[in-house]
Amino acid sequence: MVRFVLSRLLSLALSLAVASLVIFAVIEVIPGDTASFMLGLNAAPETVAALRAELGLEGGNVARYFAWVSGLVVGDFGTSYTYRVPVSELVTARLWVSLPLTLYALVLSTAIAIPVGVIAASRRGGVADFGIMGATQLGIAVPNFWFAMLLVLVFAINLRWFGAGGFAGWEYGVWGGIKALTLPAVALALPQASILARVMRSSLLEVLGQDYMRTARAKGLSQGQAVRAHGLRNALIPVMTILGLQFSFLLAGAIIIENVFFLPGLGRLIFQGITQRDLIVVESVVMLLVFAVITVTFVVDLAYAAIDPRLRRAK
Repeated sequence: MVRFVLSRLLSLALSLAVASLVIFAVIEVIPGDTASFMLGLNAAPETVAALRAELGLEGGNVARYFAWVSGLVVGDFGTSYTYRVPVSELVTARLWVSLPLTLYALVLSTAIAIPVGVIAASRRGGVADFGIMGATQLGIAVPNFWFAMLLVLVFAINLRWFGAGGFAGWEYGVWGGIKALTLPAVALALPQASILARVMRSSLLEVLGQDYMRTARAKGLSQGQAVRAHGLRNALIPVMTILGLQFSFLLAGAIIIENVFFLPGLGRLIFQGITQRDLIVVESVVMLLVFAVITVTFVVDLAYAAIDPRLRRAK
């Protein structure tokens, strides 16, 4: 197990190194000068040069890359060109919106998908199975931003159960924060629940066809008892892969939903950084999201080994 963990840690470190190179290279080759953009077209050359020096834009790309990476290692993400505050402060403030939203959406997605997938697999070919598969196909096909606007129209404008957008802050109460994140979380969760339910159904159907499941039924267990005792654990391996990918997608890919609901999260911060050419914010936040994605993948690999020891021995 120790060797398995060390190999995964080495893979994680190499992935982060490659990702940092790619992110820095892609963002640094964007045409245009940040200092000139901030000062405007009529700025004097000496003023532009002074601002470049202040922002740390002088020097070669190699030196700037290593300065940026060394800062990331110790938690120094640099200083925002636009807000003139440490990027870590911006990230911390926005993370208290994006992370609860991600976890909320992931819990909703899992709570919906796994029971629905089990019901569909247990009633294969029946009315419930066809109905669930049709609903999940619709959930996958409908864009989440359109579904978000539909939720606002119904539950915020017509019924007035929730606000149409914005986030006052957790200091005004946990219930108020949860209420503000409910519609965005539902908009994010339903398409992901549709994918997860289909994966759960397919995985469980494969497990139900195994010899040990037929043996369990032959010993007198009902189908529900056999599924709970022997089927779910084996069926969860591919489901955990999707869960890890969904967490990464929800954390890093909620930029559209955050803009629809005017949520001050990481996705909106990246969008603002791009429009304002605040490159250090874009670089650092994207790198942080990549770190989150790779870390979740690492945790999923460890969970594989915990669920199925055969995978650990194979590695």
